Amino acid sequence: MKRRDFIGAMYGSALALPFTAAAEQPGKVLRIGHVNPAGPREWAEALEQRLAELGYVQGRNLVLVNRFPGPQPNRIDEAIISLLPQIDLLAVWGSIAGMAAKKLAGAMPVVFLSIGFPVEIGLVESLAHPGGNITGIAAEAATETNQKRLQILQEIVPDLTRVAVLRVADDQYVGVAVASLELAAGKLGVTLLPVDIKSADDLEPAFGTMKTSNAQAVFVPGAALALSLTKQIANLAIAAHLPSCHMFGEAVIAGGLVGLAPDRLAMIGPAAAQIDKIIKGTNPADIPVEQPTRFDLYINLNTARLLNLTIPPTLLARADEVIE
Repeated sequence: MKRRDFIGAMYGSALALPFTAAAEQPGKVLRIGHVNPAGPREWAEALEQRLAELGYVQGRNLVLVNRFPGPQPNRIDEAIISLLPQIDLLAVWGSIAGMAAKKLAGAMPVVFLSIGFPVEIGLVESLAHPGGNITGIAAEAATETNQKRLQILQEIVPDLTRVAVLRVADDQYVGVAVASLELAAGKLGVTLLPVDIKSADDLEPAFGTMKTSNAQAVFVPGAALALSLTKQIANLAIAAHLPSCHMFGEAVIAGGLVGLAPDRLAMIGPAAAQIDKIIKGTNPADIPVEQPTRFDLYINLNTARLLNLTIPPTLLARADEVIE
């Protein structure tokens, strides 16, 4: 066992066991670690506010300890390990942080936010009965969502048959997402052209590969690294004259062409409610993983103009948010 794995397991086992009893003590100040690799820092304030609405007030009976390590797996591991000795519960965003928490946190309660296919990547046993010490809010869990995304791209590019997929190789979610995408592509007569990146330095060569492979569009799975590079990806896609499809609305707002996306900010309220249940004694294993109740269609008309594309009126009428 690696040293950091041992340390994480030791801290998790030591701290998580008395959590329920400690939560019941009057005047107990609870310490919650919050690891957000790629999302806006304002989301930490939103989590703090939602917890306050449930009676957990920062500086009075709650200490929310935030970490913003970026998308690199080693830095996420280090952030979690640094938190474990000082917290009672851990909240994490994204698949890399979720899997790191599973590996390092021992028996400590963990609530995750915005993780796609949490069963398939091995984070929980099932959505209804997560098992273990982890539950949370999924970003998506149905393969049909990717088929809808590809269908939207086909509406914009009617002769679409070759789609590049920008893969982040070390994100556990991406492999499952691409497998889901392959099922959808087979039904729609689309050939996928995987292009891998490991850092920002790989982006320009990746888009060069897409062009030489005669890709007609690019699909961007919602890995933490890709989310941290949304503006660069959007700009490179425009420069390469490639319509881009995204899994989160922020990427379309940053300049991507289209996205079918859950509201990640809206996940914070349900996650706070799950934290409240755990604090009051419910085992995370018995708290079902929640899924988004809706996916919003984002379209960036300014990007469409730059790509000389006309968005079909029927698709535009279905959009929940249009960026001009």
